[in-house]
Amino acid sequence: MAAEHEQEHVRVAVIGTGFGGLGAAVRLRRAGTTDFVVLERREAVGGTWHDNTYPGCACDIPSHLYSFSFAPNADWPRSFSPQPDIRAYLEQVADTFGLRQHIRFNTEVQQLSWDAEELHWRVETSAGTLTADLVVSATGPLSEPKLPDIPGLDSFEGKVFHSATWDHDYDLRGKRVAVVGTGASAIQIIPAIQPVVGELTVFQRTPAWVLPRNDRRISATERKLHARFPATQKLRRFALWGVRELETQVFANHPNLLPAVEKISKLHMKRAVKDPELRRKLSPDYRVGCKRTLLSDDYYPALAQHNTHVVDSGLKEVRGNTLVSADGREVEVDAVVFCSGFHVSDMPLAHLVKGADGETLAEAWAEDGMNALRGTTVAGFPNFLFVIGPNTGLGTSSMVLIIEAQLNYLVDYLRKLDTLGGGEQAALDVRPIAQHTYNAKLRERIASSVWETGCTSWYLDAQGRPVAVWPGTTAEFRKATREVWLEEYEVLRPGGAGAARRKAPLLAGSTNRGAATGAFHAAEDMPTAARSGSAAAARRDTAEDVR
Repeated sequence: MAAEHEQEHVRVAVIGTGFGGLGAAVRLRRAGTTDFVVLERREAVGGTWHDNTYPGCACDIPSHLYSFSFAPNADWPRSFSPQPDIRAYLEQVADTFGLRQHIRFNTEVQQLSWDAEELHWRVETSAGTLTADLVVSATGPLSEPKLPDIPGLDSFEGKVFHSATWDHDYDLRGKRVAVVGTGASAIQIIPAIQPVVGELTVFQRTPAWVLPRNDRRISATERKLHARFPATQKLRRFALWGVRELETQVFANHPNLLPAVEKISKLHMKRAVKDPELRRKLSPDYRVGCKRTLLSDDYYPALAQHNTHVVDSGLKEVRGNTLVSADGREVEVDAVVFCSGFHVSDMPLAHLVKGADGETLAEAWAEDGMNALRGTTVAGFPNFLFVIGPNTGLGTSSMVLIIEAQLNYLVDYLRKLDTLGGGEQAALDVRPIAQHTYNAKLRERIASSVWETGCTSWYLDAQGRPVAVWPGTTAEFRKATREVWLEEYEVLRPGGAGAARRKAPLLAGSTNRGAATGAFHAAEDMPTAARSGSAAAARRDTAEDVR
């Protein structure tokens, strides 16, 4: 198997087969690029929707918005679809668009190294080594489960697993079960297992703001209507998008309206939880939106049941089969389910990617935290693009909208590479000043938002830096990534000094769309007969402009 992939070269290597990876594959084929592979470590497509199979697993974004614009599904069974339906949708996308011929299953990326002489990436995988002109990382932020370091956990005699690695062979019926965490996974798991377990203990370090989900079955009449008249489905998607754009505006720009949102959440809790002491435990002391706001219709009712106990303290240590909270309370259990999230701000892939200077992404981000130009590219890592990169996370809307915006950027990136190369190898490397300027403005905007009002969340890294969240609407992000601005890049050519130039101080010059991008488009707009010679000149001029 390893020999089969040895010495292979492709135009593009995509990592992952979730929404990001499959979306990239579709857009590449539509743009005329068929010389690519999609590397998937699992045996099937789906990404996080393949891995997460816990009881109650579902999306908290409406189905008709949590799907590709180019692959509408008129047959969604519920307004918020369960995991099996989302995974089936992704399988359908892979089949409909003929993507399986490009996918290498059971192929885990082990290291990526940039070759500055050949201007391509060396991709080492569990199935062999290949090279690629360009790499698209679509591993996503929810791919690597994070387990807390709890003293004594290794000596626990019962069953322990993370929500993303659910053990379906273990029978929870009648067991004493502890759920550690109260985030997006926990509020789905708790209602699903509460009726069958003997005793359920929830370790809650920080309560969440929870709003009604209002989930329901989508009727057969609605599904038939959408199938027969696709415009009705587009209208439904547009309405869902518009509502969530307004919600984002409230969280980002109108903090004076947030108390009204908090009142809705408190009323939602009061209807289900009659015990004043339990309501006290479940009441957040931070502004709504600071952490991800959760949606559920059955979470509060499950917590109010006689076999459920909420420990409003984090898990401190384990002694045998006894769990000890930070405030000293002890609970004996048979199984522990960790809903402790994922490595979002410290992505493991960053340790595997070596750029032009031989340093890893993790090392490049050590000082300032995870950051990228327009959430997509990083200085010193030419022709390496993220789908769902730094500061692209959302708190209210669909990540598929962010993904599609970045795929527009990817297609334009390749188009400009092809034109600038003129049949020869070329690469684009982010100018450090462009990346710094973009992120300085981004963090300045976040500093005055609800996401930096004092709570701890996955939007922030361990040092409290806002590395994950996008502080605007999806329309704003789409505008920010509608095209590649050549002013923000250096053009690298074989035998050039691109890597060395990157080390020089680049503090002068504009990082706005200007002469270089204008020259590129002017060359493209010329009549065909005159284009080849002028395009070559434009390439020379563009290279000088961006240097």
